[in-house]
Amino acid sequence: MNQETIRTFEDHQCWKACRELRLFVRRKVVPGLPKEEVYRLADQIIRSSRSSTANIAEGYGRFHYLDNAKFCSQARGSCWETLDHLIAANDECLLSDDLLDEGRQLVQYAVKLLNGSISYLQRAANQKKSNHPTYHR
Repeated sequence: MNQETIRTFEDHQCWKACRELRLFVRRKVVPGLPKEEVYRLADQIIRSSRSSTANIAEGYGRFHYLDNAKFCSQARGSCWETLDHLIAANDECLLSDDLLDEGRQLVQYAVKLLNGSISYLQRAANQKKSNHPTYHR
């Protein structure tokens, strides 16, 4: 992760990947759901996909490596929750296999990037701790 190119949370590749997942849910999944699912499955899947980007943004605003990593971890959980909703929709014959596969790929890519961000943030926190004069013995 090149810090010079990161000016806002929108510059993070993991946020962009989660945004693609959110847009996929809103543009391809929700419109195909029956009206009776608008306040059930549609609401849940919209919330979980929105939560992924929102958590990354909130963590970025904390300006602390470990806080940021915690929010990235929550975003990762929201991605997996979104996948579970997609699987449920497929199980109930509300979502095609092709859309489930597309959603699964988006989730896996977002999670891969989030895992990388979490590792980077944890390493940066440990490095900062080891370079801090009060921690040397």
